[in-house]
Amino acid sequence: MSIIHVVSISGGKDSTATAILAIEQHGVANCRFVFADTGNEHEETYKYALSYLPAALDIQVDVVHADFSDEFAVKRANLARIAAGEPESAIYGTRKFKYNWTPEAAARALELLYTTGNPYLDMCMLKGGFPSRKRQFCTEYLKTIPLTEYCMNVIDDEHAVWSWQGVRIDESHSRRTRLQGTGACVKSFEVVGGGLFNYRPILRWNVRDVFLAHELAGIEPNPLYKQGMTRVGCMPCINCSKAELHAIAKRFPEHIERIAKWEALVSEVCRPRSPVSFFHLGTQGHKGQASTILSVVEWAKTSRGGRQFSLLTDLDEPTACSSAYGLCE
Repeated sequence: MSIIHVVSISGGKDSTATAILAIEQHGVANCRFVFADTGNEHEETYKYALSYLPAALDIQVDVVHADFSDEFAVKRANLARIAAGEPESAIYGTRKFKYNWTPEAAARALELLYTTGNPYLDMCMLKGGFPSRKRQFCTEYLKTIPLTEYCMNVIDDEHAVWSWQGVRIDESHSRRTRLQGTGACVKSFEVVGGGLFNYRPILRWNVRDVFLAHELAGIEPNPLYKQGMTRVGCMPCINCSKAELHAIAKRFPEHIERIAKWEALVSEVCRPRSPVSFFHLGTQGHKGQASTILSVVEWAKTSRGGRQFSLLTDLDEPTACSSAYGLCE
């Protein structure tokens, strides 16, 4: 049984370095490259992952999407029963909590609860809210599951699969604190079973190693890294920093406006009194202010924990080169 090396491409620095390494070690012919489209990416990332990298590395990049059609059908059927007057207990059974759907709210949600074709938005409509730092279900539903299904299709063609993942412990302080020395998700090679193996070749690399790999291979990094971004996955990501959110709002206000529209739509299909905001702060946050993305963007302009507006933030030139990794030097 031959081995196929499936490399996950996100358009970020780590996955690009991983792809470069896979090609150097095994050659393009033995590798497959796949991009999981979340539906919440910046257009520069799509261009980089699906146009620049295929040309620069002489590879083909396949695209996978999460599909929630079946889940929408189930949720619509349940809401239709509630709208018709059937009690929730008959549908969901006895639980420690109640969904608190009323017939009126269920009927309202049914008018809007249709798949949009955008994986991220569809996921949030089904979940009744956005992911959070403590409940990052976005990675599982939008990336892990579609990528695993891709690998299983390769295995069905009678191949073993090494799934190359650009995971680094040094990527964030949270990850270092959470994983270093714990044995949790820190193995560079892992047997999943059924012919599937996970491989994390840059697990112990630092960020300098990652950009050096780009340089040695003659590959430019994603241009968003020179526009104030420290991460180039979702735009924005629920884990983005205060400074990064401010940079996104100044450089790419259309993405903030898109999220604000998503918040409004997801709110309409949620159960009553369910606070919905992109940053998942409940009904209020940051000194009692509303926590919609537009309010959080305003908070991102402040200093001293939100107690005063920073005069320096408005002096930033949105077109100037800005990099947390020294790429503008």
